[in-house]
Amino acid sequence: MRVSPSVLAADLIDLRRSLQSMDPSIVDLIHLDVMDGHYVPQLSFGEAYARAVKSATSIPLDVHLMVAAPERECPKYFDLHPAYLTFHAEATHFGVRLAQSIREQGIGAGVSLNPGTPVERLAPLLDHVDLALVMSVEPGFYGQKFLPQSVERVRQLREMIGRRPVAIQVDGGINTANIAALAQNGASIVVAGAFCFQGDSINSRVQALKEAAAASPGS
Repeated sequence: MRVSPSVLAADLIDLRRSLQSMDPSIVDLIHLDVMDGHYVPQLSFGEAYARAVKSATSIPLDVHLMVAAPERECPKYFDLHPAYLTFHAEATHFGVRLAQSIREQGIGAGVSLNPGTPVERLAPLLDHVDLALVMSVEPGFYGQKFLPQSVERVRQLREMIGRRPVAIQVDGGINTANIAALAQNGASIVVAGAFCFQGDSINSRVQALKEAAAASPGS
């Protein structure tokens, strides 16, 4: 299991200190939730802040665009070369073309689904992406509880993916109590905000998640 701490839950005023405290051998990715105030009601940050984050860490970026018209926004992140650049299937009519344009930059193309969107919506895109992100909370509202039906959605998606090299990521309300079920049903990356940035060190919190995932019989 790879863990991608979401910096939206960090102290954004003192984020450099948090980033520099992360051990790259433990923390796999840095998750950036880009919100535009249109696709989701909240406004977070954009490419300038993402560039500042990249300058402060060697850990690969994991950029999640919760934006309207991602065709216009994705190119702004190409020169940052994140590990993944993810857009929402619900936000575009041109998902295949957009995924192809991301991959052409040598970036992993990701596509995300809201909790109310059937997983079958991803079927036409699975040959064109490297990551499928299952939202386990509604996007754009911080601090929500994990939706238990997300485990079944992950299982369904794993069956749809089959032997394709597509990673399943889950985002929202992740903790040591629910990560094992996600691992057992096919998730290989989790995004964790509040869990990672509250309590003791980020590294120890990430390690706790990995240990809990490894306790899954199917991991």
